[in-house]
Amino acid sequence: MKLTLVDWAVIAAYFLFNLAIGFYYKARAGKNIGEFFLSGRNVPWWLAGTSMVATTFAADTPLVVTGLVARNGIAGNWLWWNFVASGMLTVFLFARLWRRSGVMTDVEFAEIRYSGKPAAFLRGFRALYLGVPINCIILGWVNLAMVKILTLTLGVSKSQALWIVLGMIALTSFISALAGLWGVLVTDLFQFVLKMTMVIVLAVAAVHAVGGIGQMKLQLTQIHRAGSALSFVPDLNSAWMPMITFLVYISVNWWAVWYPGAEPGGGGFVAQRMFCAKDERHSLLATLWFNIAHYALRPWPWILVGLASIILYPNLQDKESGYVLVMVNYLPPALRGLMLAGFAAAFMSTIGTNLNWGASYLVNDFYRRFVRKDAGEHHYVAMSQVATVFLTIVSAILTYFMGSIAGAWKLLIVTGAGTGTVLILRWYWWRINAWSEVSAMIAAFVVSLTLQLGFHMDSDDPYGFAHIMLITVGITTVVWLVATFLTAPEPMEKLVEFYRRVHPWTGGWAPVARQAPEIPPSRDTAHNLLDWLCGCVLIYGSLFGIGKIILEEYATGFVFLAVGLAAGAVIYRDLSRRGWSSVMD
Repeated sequence: MKLTLVDWAVIAAYFLFNLAIGFYYKARAGKNIGEFFLSGRNVPWWLAGTSMVATTFAADTPLVVTGLVARNGIAGNWLWWNFVASGMLTVFLFARLWRRSGVMTDVEFAEIRYSGKPAAFLRGFRALYLGVPINCIILGWVNLAMVKILTLTLGVSKSQALWIVLGMIALTSFISALAGLWGVLVTDLFQFVLKMTMVIVLAVAAVHAVGGIGQMKLQLTQIHRAGSALSFVPDLNSAWMPMITFLVYISVNWWAVWYPGAEPGGGGFVAQRMFCAKDERHSLLATLWFNIAHYALRPWPWILVGLASIILYPNLQDKESGYVLVMVNYLPPALRGLMLAGFAAAFMSTIGTNLNWGASYLVNDFYRRFVRKDAGEHHYVAMSQVATVFLTIVSAILTYFMGSIAGAWKLLIVTGAGTGTVLILRWYWWRINAWSEVSAMIAAFVVSLTLQLGFHMDSDDPYGFAHIMLITVGITTVVWLVATFLTAPEPMEKLVEFYRRVHPWTGGWAPVARQAPEIPPSRDTAHNLLDWLCGCVLIYGSLFGIGKIILEEYATGFVFLAVGLAAGAVIYRDLSRRGWSSVMD
């Protein structure tokens, strides 16, 4: 793809603007690590929520969705659509609890919920495990996607593309280390607007290239598997999604699996955005806006390009590259510079967030907790900058050894299977202790790897994936339940301290609640569950309604939208009853 001087000027202006934001927030981020990692806990819901959406819109995301659609039709997106229920759990059952906890990271939670050496071990282990290998796997697949984009658009080799990516990472790392979370949040907002604008433009160009929506549907009905290409629900007799696999996705994955951005009970960078919100109301609304935008509003431009790629490149081996090829071959030349800037925005928003998030684990939950406890704030800010650079280097090295983006997604899913129940119940059942979490993490990792390496089950095979998930979840659940009842509960004074701090559901904390009669009972779980159910209906109704309208099936589309909006009205009424709707004004 040939770039003009104007294109390069646009790209340069984009990078200069990001640098300017970094320097603008430098002084504020350097005050203390509370400002560096949490923006002083003073972020409005719309900025925190948009930052979450921008982070999950990485350079790899359009490519992965295109690959899923090109291989398996629209229904291929159930690989991630199934996490809607998990996201809504975070909104209505956990966002307020997280904000009340007052922690800096979700890993720090271990030592306010549990006590003694097991709690310290859990905090330190999760800080290193999530902060380095897991975080760098995420960074690595994002790097890999950007390498693929650059090789196809600029015609450079993989090694040359990697050097360009390293330069972009260095710039992102510099901004993140310079401006902390404020810099990440504000650049995320700017980057999200840019990249959403450009993916919509590319979707319009892709549809135009195949002759419009009507011609697209007609041509898709004339090629292999085309009958299922436009279906929103997979054919349960298909090779790629047999019934057992689909049932695992929709009934097990969302609550049993730890996965970045959709952790049961919230966690990772999503938790970080909840912590930085102004208060618990802003925390809830931030996660609600994130889930609506993430699942209902954002996918269709990617899906349209994926459908067009089936027609334009029917014999393409690397289905994920179809997105980039549509851009190279069909985007108007005048917009190429902006599109590359949009990809750079998608790349940098995710990199910036994960560098800041990972550094918070390494500094707050490992270095400050176990290595040097009594240093000044400026020292910890400096160490946060060092940790940011360290993660940058490790993720770049990991990119060399990573071959598949989708494969990395599935690796994280199966190795985290079975831990979700503990992460949910630790808020709602007083009997969960540190050993419950430790045993669940160990069991999930050992069982999933044993099934894959010892019994040669393949997570890329639909049946293999389903069997790995079911066996791992089953064994892990038995292990952590046994560990829970064979070990002593947390000391009552620790549980009472947590109860007074967080105000969890009184029903699951009855023995503890009796020790703190001054705390008003929390009995809103039924309303929260109703909001959760309505939230799922809101997302799926909006997602399918928008899709049907785009595909010119207007009657069905408006019915879906009406159902979704009715569910949204129930949520709004409940938030108004609690006096929370005013923050939307």
